[in-house]
Amino acid sequence: MTSFVRKVTFWALAPLLPLCLAGCGDAAAPGPAGPTAAARPNSAPAAPVPAAPPVLAPGPGGLTPVFTRGSAAGGKTVALTFDADMTADQGPRAANGERFDNPELIATLRRLKVDATVFMTGRWAEEYPDQAKAIGTDPRFEIANHSYSHHAFTGDCYGLPRVDGERMAADVRRAFDAFKAAGARNTVPYFRFPGGCYDDAALRALGPAKVTAVQWDVVSGDAFATDADAVAEQVLDGVKPGSLVVMHCTRSAAPATERAIRRIVPELRARGYRFVKVSELMAGARRG
Repeated sequence: MTSFVRKVTFWALAPLLPLCLAGCGDAAAPGPAGPTAAARPNSAPAAPVPAAPPVLAPGPGGLTPVFTRGSAAGGKTVALTFDADMTADQGPRAANGERFDNPELIATLRRLKVDATVFMTGRWAEEYPDQAKAIGTDPRFEIANHSYSHHAFTGDCYGLPRVDGERMAADVRRAFDAFKAAGARNTVPYFRFPGGCYDDAALRALGPAKVTAVQWDVVSGDAFATDADAVAEQVLDGVKPGSLVVMHCTRSAAPATERAIRRIVPELRARGYRFVKVSELMAGARRG
């Protein structure tokens, strides 16, 4: 890669602010006095309002902020993240039987009771809407944005075709629309650059999308790997308190990931680690 890739962690530099998701608005003004809920035997208690996922404050110069890892002050927490990659031109390959999904991996995470964040492309959600909905309605998971078609946001990024700067924010919004159309509800305003490639121009262009960019500090090496033990060793050697691990959720491109998880999870738990979503890791960074 010859393009300049900037990897900066802004959580240590800027305060975290909540981001209001769809449906938020001004608080309703108090109405006329009336009977309390306890005095109305047929009324149900109000449902708790879920907290908005934490985000980073806008970065300097109008750049989209970047989160790379959590704070060690949060204790032995680690976030496993999985990229569900798929480009628009891979649709015919999927129709011919190539597996860009990995239901076995998701089932293993559920069985092992691992909270995780899936960075999904909009194209993946359109190809596998039932799976996108199942992941996006399971409280153990959250869905973050990995662009619509996994095109690069800089030049010279592993040979990926490039998204024009003026279309970057629209590409991110298109992916969120695909998640919503599939029925996913547990979405968070986080974005991962395809290939991990970005520069200041991309960070500036994403400003209107109002997302926090999320990178990583531990590379699993699972892409196109066939040796599950080698993948596991790389993760186990790299994880520290507050680490954010990048892995993949496409069986054709990362066939060893599910087997690696079966070793990674029990070994990290034996070391005292707790698995959290990116949103919890980011919240811990604020407290730290």
